[in-house]
Amino acid sequence: MPQSETTAPETPVNQLASEEEAAKFRLDPYLVSLMLHEPFFSHVLRGFDKISSDAVPTAGIGVKDQNVFLVWNPRFLASLEPIRVRGLLKHECYHWIFKHCTARKQEPHKLWNWATDLAINSLILETELPEGGLIPGQSLDLSQLEDPTQKEKWQKVSDLIESFPKDKASEWYFAELSKDPDVKEAIEGDGGDGVAFMDDHGEWGDLTEEERQIVEGKIKKTLSDAVKKCDSSGQWGSIGSDVREKIRSMVSNEVPWETLLRSFCGMTQRANKRRTMKRINRKYPYIHPGVRANHTAALAVYMDQSASVSTADIALLFGELNNLGKKIDFHLFPFDTTVDVENAIKWRKGQKPPAVRSRSGGTSFHAAQEHFHNNLDRFDGMIILTDGECSDPGPSRKRRAWVIVPGRRLYFDPHANDTLIQMKGRSDS
Repeated sequence: MPQSETTAPETPVNQLASEEEAAKFRLDPYLVSLMLHEPFFSHVLRGFDKISSDAVPTAGIGVKDQNVFLVWNPRFLASLEPIRVRGLLKHECYHWIFKHCTARKQEPHKLWNWATDLAINSLILETELPEGGLIPGQSLDLSQLEDPTQKEKWQKVSDLIESFPKDKASEWYFAELSKDPDVKEAIEGDGGDGVAFMDDHGEWGDLTEEERQIVEGKIKKTLSDAVKKCDSSGQWGSIGSDVREKIRSMVSNEVPWETLLRSFCGMTQRANKRRTMKRINRKYPYIHPGVRANHTAALAVYMDQSASVSTADIALLFGELNNLGKKIDFHLFPFDTTVDVENAIKWRKGQKPPAVRSRSGGTSFHAAQEHFHNNLDRFDGMIILTDGECSDPGPSRKRRAWVIVPGRRLYFDPHANDTLIQMKGRSDS
């Protein structure tokens, strides 16, 4: 890319391989290597159409006709060391996993492109990334800039990125990049994509709501299958525990909350009454307002955080609570042998509290049951999220649901007032 007064500095990755070298390049050996060393990403990539094209400068993913495709420039990939080809493939998978090419696209788009790359490259070893990739905590290469004004402008961008910590979400980097007008102007200028050179985001495009839902459904199915296979084999490659938990929470959605909530609201509901002129007062019509009742269920949710419940299961359960939180407000109480009221969460509709473990002892369903019975005036029903490993606490005085993590079972028979839901997941079909 030729430099101008508005162009960002070029990077060493612009040295592409020759046409002869590109003609010899084959992606298949790298896919085999990925299968051996990074099985999770290998499983994910199987869902991609793969296209070699010189229409893109580097590589990228996109969506067309409700299908996901990986496109790469053979001269670019042929110029990379094998380990960096693997890193680039992981990079593209992460874009797809975190839905950067569907629902989470934000404007201004170049700033969002930078933010997503900063978040993803935090998760990949620097030695695996093509040169020129954006990495939090690392400065930009400005050696080719000769114009003092341009160099000063880009130095400010470089200093900011060098100050960034790793392992933040895309939204965090996006907010930080947006704060300084000079930084924003530099990135959004003509040369903004020149620094963030390692992959192309031009094929993300805009999707209709129907297309987005279909594609994200495919993402979820692919991730769910990959999680099952990796958990079954115990082979996750380089993916750390924090990222594993995040991915598990994205694919957990196995509890039929709509059906369960209808059951609760039908059998253990309270009416929140409010006066409205839209409702006719039968005693004094058109003089006093009527009363409209909004039927809801006030629910207490108890999460088993005993030692027998794994950290991975905790992540899955929090993922499920995120789904429940899209529908209603509720109170969440962690417990083991006692209920942790100090770390209880009043979960507001639409919120996504972080997955936090506060207990790791034994298990007592009696503790959760006693806490609930002591608060019958506050709650209409209770939900217990657990691995099921504990003795029978006896029947509940109000509606109760048991949600059991994948691969486990309740150690006793449910009572007449109970609903039992067995989560499907990592080892279930």
